[in-house]
Amino acid sequence: MSNPLERGVQKLFQGKAASGTSLSLDSPAGWPRLDLNSTEAAMKVAAVSACIEIISNSVAILPSFVMNEKTKDHLNDHDLGDILWRRPNEMMTPMRFRQMTEAQVLARGNCYVWIYRDRAGTPVELIPLVDASCQPWYDGEMGKWWYLAQNPKTGEPHRLDPIDILHYKGFSLNGITGLSVLSRARHTIETARYMEQVQHSTYANGGRPSGVLTVDTDMGGVTDWVNEKGEKVQANLKDIVRQEWEKYNSGPGNAFRTAILDNGLKYQPITMTNADAQFVENKGVTVEDICRFFCMPPYKLGIGKQSYESNEQNNIEFAVQTLQPRITEREQEETWKLLTLSQQKKEHQVIKMNMAAILRADAKTRAEVEQIYRNMGVYSVNDICDLEDRPHVPGGDTRYGSLNYVPLEFFELLSMARNLPGYKPAGKEE
Repeated sequence: MSNPLERGVQKLFQGKAASGTSLSLDSPAGWPRLDLNSTEAAMKVAAVSACIEIISNSVAILPSFVMNEKTKDHLNDHDLGDILWRRPNEMMTPMRFRQMTEAQVLARGNCYVWIYRDRAGTPVELIPLVDASCQPWYDGEMGKWWYLAQNPKTGEPHRLDPIDILHYKGFSLNGITGLSVLSRARHTIETARYMEQVQHSTYANGGRPSGVLTVDTDMGGVTDWVNEKGEKVQANLKDIVRQEWEKYNSGPGNAFRTAILDNGLKYQPITMTNADAQFVENKGVTVEDICRFFCMPPYKLGIGKQSYESNEQNNIEFAVQTLQPRITEREQEETWKLLTLSQQKKEHQVIKMNMAAILRADAKTRAEVEQIYRNMGVYSVNDICDLEDRPHVPGGDTRYGSLNYVPLEFFELLSMARNLPGYKPAGKEE
């Protein structure tokens, strides 16, 4: 018989699996039910889907590397290279791994990754876990946090030390688990879903507003009626008229057909109010609200005026305000759990992600900046080749500086030398 811990984990997983949803992004099913607990339902709102995809893809394209924090050298032959920039697991590329894990953080608030290690303790594979199959758990008797996780390959429950689980979190109030953006933006997304349903219904009914059918006589009471199945039933006369009208005068196939009215029946369309006329404008406001929850510049979703100068500045703000906190969270989590304490403390190793990949300007601007840094001695020619993905050149590691400047510690000596009789600057001839 399994121990109490295993039974508890199994019960936890079974309960979560039973409450799952069958919705999928490639199916229109689920539109009538506003289940905002479902990621798939919320992502059917265009603005939500775009925000999640843009942010997760922006994080995914940033390359990871191991760096000596003291010397700033990149350790390209590091043992973690196999899982960081070659293949985190047999099914995913590094880009797809980062995109998937970041999307799960945005949609669910948490993403758990099981670190598989070899006998020496070196990480050899990173296996993402379904959020329902992993959960932080505090052992009061031991005074220690654990992760209760289900092995994705065998289905067996396990109690894992936090060092063996990469836990990427969204915004958190307790520091233990993250909060989903979808849960915080529930009402805004729900409003957007309602608005899209209204728009869908409008076009489904021929793009016309609803109206009122009137008749000069009383239509109360019930009467015999043969329904679509050929069954003779008792029905209210008003319901019969309404169903017959909608049958022949609504839906895309019946749009703009000519209606024939008899027995004094009249149709009076309901004109659109000022609020209805501003429907598209209100949709824009809702999209902006969704952008605020995701810290997304509206221009990336086509909202507002577009210009190269403003978009360039907005892209910098997007990198600093939206991406940088997420990148820092990943760097710190991976450094602590993938590198050994010896590597961190004695060898000063850290895992970093290169933000330059998202901030690269146009070719002319890059060339101007690189030239300035080279003249300052910050970059060598081969440093610039690395930034431009070009091969190194012979002698390209040498750095140069201007002879018009001297180190501050020599400034006093140079000043005194200039006041000596017969002083001539270097390179000056008689």
